[in-house]
Amino acid sequence: MTPQDAIEIGQQALIQTLLMCSPLLAVGLVVGLVVGLLQALTQIQEQTIAFVPKIIAMFAALLVLLPWLIHTMVQYSDELITSIPERL
Repeated sequence: MTPQDAIEIGQQALIQTLLMCSPLLAVGLVVGLVVGLLQALTQIQEQTIAFVPKIIAMFAALLVLLPWLIHTMVQYSDELITSIPERL
């Protein structure tokens, strides 16, 4: 294995990580912005009001996205494992 192979594996792992985390982070961002806007409009400054909807929304998104996340992780792992003989 050359240093270039190690760099390529690291880059692929980072790209997969970003690809898999992005939908959950986007859900948290959107829900946080909506709740923050509602808090600003109603002038309620309670921290738990902002925290609980984000947790619930991200958990729901995780349940919906779980099959895709598992498929993506298995596919990446399979490609990585099958490329081992080529890299040695």
